[in-house]
Amino acid sequence: MKAMDEKRALSNLPSGRLRPSWLLLLSFLMVPFSYSLAQDMRADLPANNSLRVENRRGDVRVEVWNEPHVSVTAVFVGETPQSSPVIIRRTEQLLNVLVASGATGPASSLRVNLSLHVPARTRVEILTNGGGVEVLGIPAALTAQTQSGNIKFIFSDPAAGLNISAKASVGKISVVTPDLVRKGVPAFESVRGKDGKPVRLSSERGRISLLGGVDTRAPGPPSAEERTPPPLEQKPPTLGGTTDEQQSVAGTPAAPLTAPEEIDEGDVIRVDTELVTLNVSVVDRATSRGLLGLAQSDFKIFEDGAEQPITHFESASAPFNLVLVIDLSGSTKDKLKLIRDAALRFVDAARPEDSIAVITFAGTAVLVSPLTTDREALHRRINAIESAQGDTKLYDALNFAMTDALKDVGTSRRTAIVVMSDGLDGTLPSVHGDGSRLSYNEILSQIREFDGVVYSLWVDTEYESLSEQDTQPEDFDAGHDRMAELAEAGGGLFYEVDKLEDLAGAYERVVADIGTVYSLSYHPSNNVRDGKWRAIRVRVTRPNAVARGKSGYYAK
Repeated sequence: MKAMDEKRALSNLPSGRLRPSWLLLLSFLMVPFSYSLAQDMRADLPANNSLRVENRRGDVRVEVWNEPHVSVTAVFVGETPQSSPVIIRRTEQLLNVLVASGATGPASSLRVNLSLHVPARTRVEILTNGGGVEVLGIPAALTAQTQSGNIKFIFSDPAAGLNISAKASVGKISVVTPDLVRKGVPAFESVRGKDGKPVRLSSERGRISLLGGVDTRAPGPPSAEERTPPPLEQKPPTLGGTTDEQQSVAGTPAAPLTAPEEIDEGDVIRVDTELVTLNVSVVDRATSRGLLGLAQSDFKIFEDGAEQPITHFESASAPFNLVLVIDLSGSTKDKLKLIRDAALRFVDAARPEDSIAVITFAGTAVLVSPLTTDREALHRRINAIESAQGDTKLYDALNFAMTDALKDVGTSRRTAIVVMSDGLDGTLPSVHGDGSRLSYNEILSQIREFDGVVYSLWVDTEYESLSEQDTQPEDFDAGHDRMAELAEAGGGLFYEVDKLEDLAGAYERVVADIGTVYSLSYHPSNNVRDGKWRAIRVRVTRPNAVARGKSGYYAK
């Protein structure tokens, strides 16, 4: 769990002055502890230019422009929410624009359509459920994924260096450029070299359209007239890629609005600087079985004894990004088939909607497979794993999993790292060879700040020490204890695997536990960043229920 460096939350919306369909126009500078109000929400990208947009309540439209900052406009259609579900937060690694479903309740008829203008250097990731996605212009990288919405990618230069991969599981893909017309295909790929800008498009039940040779220049933000919802007799704005079902959801006529609503001092949106996110698994105290079907109202969060209002909630059924980290050094290299078979069991046990990445390591971490839901591809890549050479660099491999393996997805949806090792990093005194570049304390601190969950599986490789040249018993013990501490710091569970033949069963228990994890977020009432420890306790109101997760954070 990580305390967010910067976060922008839209809340306390004016309830008496706005109609059921209205346009919220806000802007602020993302400078710590200060903000200003203007017409659009304005945010600065982090140093790595990563932007993640997640909207489970409507459409997302992204347009590349020449300004250095990101501009966000939200159009709300349907009922008037008690508080806005739009949250913008920024860390050193990610600018995140989120429409939180928990803010208004899952049964709410509220529809939220987002429109963003982004610089060309932006690495964009977009996630929707049924909402359409439209992207105009070419960002530095683009990933768009929707369950049933349509995706439209419009770009001006069809000869631009783009590495495109598009997949429509049920719908079809159409490609129209000056030199290529292809329609009705289930998948499309176009590779323009290793330096091409990556474009990954995926829709489970919608259509995907790629239109090249179209002028997409965006000289500036849309005018007030362009941002105004349509008159009463028209449907509210939707992207061309929405389905009939989605249009009916958003079909409540929008009331006429000739100009943006003026926001007076009493309507100022409060800008907090921190969001705390917790991932907790919930089990029955008597049976140790996971409890499913819990709602936000079943949880209470306390920080240093003071109850904190929950602002965002994701149920245990929400999908995960799972990163499997496998130690191939030392004695494990003689058991490669067991390790491959156990990894395959992990893949087969995970839920179909969970994305899985696989990393192996000895002297160097290797990304065997990036995050994917393609189980056949995972089987092929895992079966192709070979023995690794080099010394054990466990801490560097964990750092690789939290940074390189997840760099193109941000902290996508919820993330869990599952690491298998004997814990014998080469930095331990009697372990031979080069150790990790990072120290144990450095990786432990990094895991404490990690937004996801870390599970560790310790494999017993101890043997009788016959000389001072052998790994000594105290370092085997240290490897065991550090693997346990890594899991505790990461809010996950620690498993002891006495022999590799038991590894597959341990993986299946990890998957079962991940299926009981709920995600909760809150704004701490104590927002003083004094570097002190903040103790967190999560209470579940159901009888015999107990929540497990991270126990706190340092308010840096």
